[in-house]
Amino acid sequence: MTLAGNFFKIGPARLFVHFAVLVVVILWLIPTLGIFVSALRDKDQIVVSGWWTAFSGSSRTVATRLGQPDQQKQEGAVYVISGNVLEGQEGRAIRAFGTRVAQPSAYKAGETADLGDGLSLQVNEDGGYRYMKNAAFGPDDGGRRVYISVATPPEFTLQNYRTVLTGEGIGQSFINSLTVTIPATIIPILIAAFAAYALSWMEFPGRALLIALVVGLIVVPLQMSLIPLLRLYNQVGMLLDAPSKTYPGIWLAHTAFGMPLAIYLLRAYIAGLPKEIIESARVDGASEFDIFTRIVLPLSFPALASFAIFQFLWVWNDLLVAMVFLGTDRDHLVLTGALNALLGSRGGNWEILTASAFITIIVPLLVFFGLQRYLVRGLLAGSVKGG
Repeated sequence: MTLAGNFFKIGPARLFVHFAVLVVVILWLIPTLGIFVSALRDKDQIVVSGWWTAFSGSSRTVATRLGQPDQQKQEGAVYVISGNVLEGQEGRAIRAFGTRVAQPSAYKAGETADLGDGLSLQVNEDGGYRYMKNAAFGPDDGGRRVYISVATPPEFTLQNYRTVLTGEGIGQSFINSLTVTIPATIIPILIAAFAAYALSWMEFPGRALLIALVVGLIVVPLQMSLIPLLRLYNQVGMLLDAPSKTYPGIWLAHTAFGMPLAIYLLRAYIAGLPKEIIESARVDGASEFDIFTRIVLPLSFPALASFAIFQFLWVWNDLLVAMVFLGTDRDHLVLTGALNALLGSRGGNWEILTASAFITIIVPLLVFFGLQRYLVRGLLAGSVKGG
C-alpha cells in the first residue's frame, strides 16, 4: 500500500482533526518566530521593515547633506563637488535618491538629475556623488540636503539581549518571578493532593457539599476577590506589625486562586484509581497517611504534573496579582511587571520588547516540554470512571 493510498483511507473526521491541529500549530508558531527574529535584528531595520523580510535585507530613506563650496573643483566648463554619502557604512547600497522630502526616490542610483539653474546631481550605488554646476558654487549652494534610499543587508545581533539582561533590570525581575512561581506551584499541589484524596476515598459528613463548593469556586472570577483579599492581608499585616506585600503573601494568594482547579483535577484522577488497591492496603493495616504517600501519590504523578504545568504557566505570566499583592518596587518587581514598565517607557523600542518577551517564554517552554508527556494522561484521568 502506497503512502498516497494510506492518506486517502483516513476518514474525513480524522483528516479534519489533523488539519485543525496543523492550523493551530502554525498560528502559534508564526508569532513566536516573529518575536525571535525581531529580537535578533538591528533596531533601525525593525522600524522600516517587517520581520519576514529579515533574511532578504531592507531599505530605508535617510537624509544627508552634500559637500561645501570650498570642496569644489573645476573640471573643464563645470564645477564639481564630490564625495560619498555612505562614508563609514560599508556593505550598504543606494537604490534611489531625491532632493525633496515629498519625492525621496525620484531618481534611480546612477542617474543624473537635472536640478535646474545649471545644477545637476549624480549619486551612484556605492554612495559616491557628483554635484555639478556650470558656474562656480556660491555660499548658498553648499550643504544641500538630499534624500537617499539605502539598501541594507540582513543584520543580526545579540546586543538586544545583552541590553535587556544587563541594562533594563530584567535579570533581577527574572529571579523575582522564579521566587514567586516555584513556591506558588508547589504549595497548592501539596494541599490539593491531600484534599483530593480525602474527597475521593474518605467518608465524612458534608463531603458532597465540599465537592460542590470546590466546583463552584472554579467559576468565581479572580477579580471579584482581589480587593477583599487585599484588605484582609493589610489587616493581618497591621495586626502582626508586618508588611502585607511580601513573598509569603503572594504565595498564599496564588495558592488560594489555584486551589479549586487543583482539587478538581486531582480528585478526578485519584477517584479513578483501582478500588482494590486502596482496600487491600487498609486490610493490611496501612493508615490513611501511608496509603496516600506510598500508593496514591506515586500513581497520581501524571495528574500532579499536568496541574503543575497549568499553575506554573499561570503564575509565571501573571501581572495583576503580582502588582496587587507584591507591589511594583524594583526589588520585588516580577518579569511581567518589568516588561509592562518597558512597554510604558519604551513604546517604540521594539528590539528591547521582543528580546524581553522571548526571554519570558523560555522557562515556560522548558516546563511544558519537560512535563508534556503527562499532560494528556492527567487531563483525561477520571473521564471514564470516578468516585
